[in-house]
Amino acid sequence: MSPFLLTRTLPVDATDAALRADVLHGLTRQPKTLPPKWFYDARGSELFEEITRLPEYYPTRAEREILIDRAGAIAAASGARTLVELGSGSSEKTRHLLDALPDLHTYVPVDVSESALRGAAEALLEERPGLSVHALIADFTGALTLPQTPGPRLIVFLGGTIGNLLPKERAAFLSSVRSLLSPGDSLLLGTDLVKDEEVLVAAYDDASGVTAAFNRNVLSVVDRELGADFEPADFEHVARWNPEREWIEMRLRARRELTVKIPELNLVVPFEAGEELRTEISAKFREEGVRDELGRAGLRLAQWWTDAAGRFALSLATVD
Repeated sequence: MSPFLLTRTLPVDATDAALRADVLHGLTRQPKTLPPKWFYDARGSELFEEITRLPEYYPTRAEREILIDRAGAIAAASGARTLVELGSGSSEKTRHLLDALPDLHTYVPVDVSESALRGAAEALLEERPGLSVHALIADFTGALTLPQTPGPRLIVFLGGTIGNLLPKERAAFLSSVRSLLSPGDSLLLGTDLVKDEEVLVAAYDDASGVTAAFNRNVLSVVDRELGADFEPADFEHVARWNPEREWIEMRLRARRELTVKIPELNLVVPFEAGEELRTEISAKFREEGVRDELGRAGLRLAQWWTDAAGRFALSLATVD
């Protein structure tokens, strides 16, 4: 068998169709919203990489610390022969796990970007010629069918990305993951933890303005892909802690009254001065909350690891 296989489970035009649907739905409701997945075009990905190196943005460093310190324990607890990564991107952080799993047979990266999957696979196979990689072009928030690979399987969902989902979306996602697991399989989940508001807000509103540029970039994506006439400079970056829901909200606030035309959707969108467009939520978690959400999906929290400062957690869950 070839060491690299690529399976497309999404139509070629799926990304364009999803963007159209999300923009039409999000900009015709009140309050207006856009999903955070549209941040990540080439420029947005560059800006996010820059964000991860900022002193204010701790999650990437904290999660990497846990992966380095606990990779052996994760490997021993999971015994995985197949590693499935949802939203794999460059697969950079996953290398710590790949190196720690002595019996690993197959790595299954899942992402919507074919170029990201191919680039990551080429690098991994050059470093690890004995590894098999079966990449899936798929949206992990939808129904997912995994290839036939040896068990046990370890599904990993890193980066705290689960926090970008609303509670009902998280419940549906975790139930979907549970349906992919058999006895002996496990889920490794990354979650950012509740902490001081000042620390949280700074992580999403850095002093150098990189996150503000990242936030406004979503408007440039809509302009380019749908022929819209957003002027990103007309919108102010806002990062706000919601203590009741325990999540950060990123928003774009209109600096003046304006109207945006989106010809590809035959849509005209008015904004009042000061009106806000929500572009992201980033929920923060507590151990008991993660345990409860996993439990409702039929998963049992088996292991809980944090970085030394207690800022971020990786949890290992098994079939209940």
